[in-house]
Amino acid sequence: MARLFRESRRDSSHSSSSNGFLPPAAAAASSSSALPSPFPDLGVPLSAADFREAAYEVLVAASRTTGGKPLTYIPQSASGAAAPASPASSASSASSASLQRSLTSAAASKMKKALGLRSSASSKGVGSPGSGGKAAAPPRRPATVGELMRVQMRVSEPADARIRRGLLRIAASQLGRRAESMVLPLEFLQQFKASDFPDPQEYEAWRSRNLKLLEAGLLLHPLVPLNKSDSSAQRLRQIIRGAYDRPLETGKNSESMQSLRTSVMSLAGRSHDGTSGGCHWADGFPLNLHLYQMLVEACFDNDEGTVVDEIDEVMELLKKTWVILGINEMLHNLCFTWALFNHFVMSGQVDIELLSAAENQLAEVAKDAKTTKDPNYCKVLSSTLSSIMGWTEKRLLAYHETFNTSNIESMQGIVSIGVSAARVLVEDISHEYRRRRKEETDVARSRVETYIRSSLRTAFALRMEEADSKRSSRNPTPVLSILAKDIGDLAIKEKNLYSPILKTWHPLASGVAVATLHSCYGNELKQFVAGLTELTPDTVQVLKSADKLEKDLVNIAVEDSVDSDDGGKSLIREMPPYEAENAIANLVKVWIKERVDRLKGWVDRNLKQETWNPGANRENFAPSSVEMLRVIGETLDAFFELPIPMHPALLPDLTAGLDRSLQLYVSKAKSGCGTRNTFMPQLPPLTRCEVGSKLLFKKKEKPQNLQVRVSQNGATNGNDPLGLPQLCVRLNTLQYIRGELENLEKKIKTCLRNVESAQADITDGVDIKFELCQVACQEGIQQICETTAYKVTFYDLGHVLWDTLYVGDTASNRVEVLLRELDPVLETISGTVHNKVRNRAITALMKATFDGFLLVLLAGGPLRAFTRQDSQLIEDDFRALRDLYLADGDGLPEELVDKASSQVKNVLPLFRADSESLIERFKRMMVESNRSASKNRLPLPPTTGHWSPNEPNTVLRVLCYRSDETATKFLKKTYNLPKKI
Repeated sequence: MARLFRESRRDSSHSSSSNGFLPPAAAAASSSSALPSPFPDLGVPLSAADFREAAYEVLVAASRTTGGKPLTYIPQSASGAAAPASPASSASSASSASLQRSLTSAAASKMKKALGLRSSASSKGVGSPGSGGKAAAPPRRPATVGELMRVQMRVSEPADARIRRGLLRIAASQLGRRAESMVLPLEFLQQFKASDFPDPQEYEAWRSRNLKLLEAGLLLHPLVPLNKSDSSAQRLRQIIRGAYDRPLETGKNSESMQSLRTSVMSLAGRSHDGTSGGCHWADGFPLNLHLYQMLVEACFDNDEGTVVDEIDEVMELLKKTWVILGINEMLHNLCFTWALFNHFVMSGQVDIELLSAAENQLAEVAKDAKTTKDPNYCKVLSSTLSSIMGWTEKRLLAYHETFNTSNIESMQGIVSIGVSAARVLVEDISHEYRRRRKEETDVARSRVETYIRSSLRTAFALRMEEADSKRSSRNPTPVLSILAKDIGDLAIKEKNLYSPILKTWHPLASGVAVATLHSCYGNELKQFVAGLTELTPDTVQVLKSADKLEKDLVNIAVEDSVDSDDGGKSLIREMPPYEAENAIANLVKVWIKERVDRLKGWVDRNLKQETWNPGANRENFAPSSVEMLRVIGETLDAFFELPIPMHPALLPDLTAGLDRSLQLYVSKAKSGCGTRNTFMPQLPPLTRCEVGSKLLFKKKEKPQNLQVRVSQNGATNGNDPLGLPQLCVRLNTLQYIRGELENLEKKIKTCLRNVESAQADITDGVDIKFELCQVACQEGIQQICETTAYKVTFYDLGHVLWDTLYVGDTASNRVEVLLRELDPVLETISGTVHNKVRNRAITALMKATFDGFLLVLLAGGPLRAFTRQDSQLIEDDFRALRDLYLADGDGLPEELVDKASSQVKNVLPLFRADSESLIERFKRMMVESNRSASKNRLPLPPTTGHWSPNEPNTVLRVLCYRSDETATKFLKKTYNLPKKI
């Protein structure tokens, strides 16, 4: 096709680059079945009729005589009524030779021949008189190519006459000026006024169209991008905007028209290379393609939709517009490909010649795509081919519904053009493809495989819908047997009807088809078996039907793969067998799921009723845990009694479900207990001591102790689910479950050996660990130990720790009262908690009391104040607190107590130090940590909670509770701390 264009090229056929291409708009087609256009919107409300008339004006202007001799206007009625050899035709010698050339129907079209199109039968009667008698005479065909174009583009004779008259006027006033050096809408606005039109409405529509064309071509989509500060563009916008409010006076050299001409010519004269040889008003993307698509549409008969016999002459005319519209051969090829394909679609997909022609033309497009990587062309190419491929794939992804024996001949062409479009999109446009080696991607094979799999899945779903009505019966088994037979018939049809066509692009078309059917039926079979509760004769019947279908499908796949590189191994791997053993295994998995779900429900119900009463049994753990482990044991016994040969393979499913159930029990057992942070108090604001006054308060006044973040009341009776005895029972319960896990694992190994006695090492490699529960127990024990310790310290003993210890006179309220309260707590823990976790619980209590002791010293509130002399009392009290947990060697290990008490030991020397040294120490640390701070203006250090003699907030708190003048003056001067809250 490119060769034909090169042979017929004239001097006027100028090739220029373009920013892109879009196929004809759907509005331009005469059929409602036309494809939607992938054109981007222009942003200007121009109709298809507007584009047609504007394109026709460009065509007539481009085809007129370019010499110095003026044109002679010949009315269309005169030239249209003349026969090919009429005087009117001869008199048109001064007019466009191309437009006025007579049409000769006998001449064979080179382009049609190249496209594989036959001449229309109707062309034989061009110019011949109608038949006699009662039969109606055939419609008179246009005698010249110019008249043909007018008819094809639906331009009325009066409009055509006006266009030609306007061009004559322009030629008379601008002798020798070529069409590409004019801005046609501007020139026409200059030549015509309202009186040149039959009615005001037509004139207004014409004037509006030309202004919109100027706006689209010069402002919105210019060939050369506009500068935002371009004064001509701003002025043109104002003129066009004003024309809608106050109609522009056309047809004369008015001031407004001169202003319009100045702005338009300034913008149209811009070019990429800076030359001013032509006017660029219609060659900007995508306006040029909107116009050119209307010209291409003229290649197709308005009534029949076929390519006109005069295609050679029409194409010769179209080429003359390229210089004005900025079209080149590549864009034309793409545009014409789209038009051919679109008209095939509009024909109801029955005109196979058009499809074949589109395929041939697409081959030219594919060549063009390899010769250029222009981003604008690639963008247009992508949008056009994506539209073609989208249409083809919509049919090919379900080709069983689209094609049958009556229309199978069109399938080859549709697959071919769809695959060709996909190949260009992937190989010539896709950046991802360019990064790979070409041999790694076979685009055609990949797309056809997608069509096969999608279509077979759709066909399978249709067979399933037909069987759905039978599924409502009490015995659904025969449905799958019947379905197996239907799928076998479908596979034979695929092999005989569709695969011979698809093998052109995919050598294993049949194999891919049967592998897809095998997968679809396999999924359905799995769902069927999953709904069964036991193996029955009906189940066996279904499995036999599935087995026969499987053999038939595998045979087709093997036959189709004889000559393949791997002998069909890849396809066979796609077809996992329909094994009865797998079906049985699925039934067992359903059984496991039911048992595990039932166990989880039991956990939910029983733990809601659990009271955690320490008197429920001698071991002091929850009865519900004993019952739960009993149910788990029964579940294991029932599993190993099932008459199946694959206990080891399915055992991990069961143990995983039981493990999750145990984990759920442990999680619920510790839920609601809170954490150590639940009972940690909120620290009061910092204050300073009032030196010289005694910290006394009336008995009726309750000291402002620290607020504990907890919602429970202070009751510690036996009904409190978070009382100390109840927390101890929870702790024991988790330890009991943790210990029983080992017994469960031993039981499972014994059962495995019994059911598989022939394999002594059957337990090797079988996963029977209850890891989730193990981890949950460890975390739960740690959490409950800490929760118990901090609840006892800060909540149960809060009245001692906060209301009494060192309140008022330090020497009068020492640690003895706290030690007395801790004794029964330790006795309860020692007498209730299991010996394997007892030390962990007491250690947690020790850490909590040490934390509480330190909080009293550093954050005890304004009712506490300490002197340097009090430091010895405080150290003695802490030593007594440590000795409580050592218990003369019968308590916790000394190294454990020393490690836990290290923080308090490090802080206590601060209470012995004098205030001056503390202040200097504090200032030095603050300056070191805040380089921008001075010793006279120190920021308040944040409370981190990590008490240390090297931490500024810790030293500051010691000063806050230091009862001497030096400390209180420093705090007043530095931070203006109050004496009371």
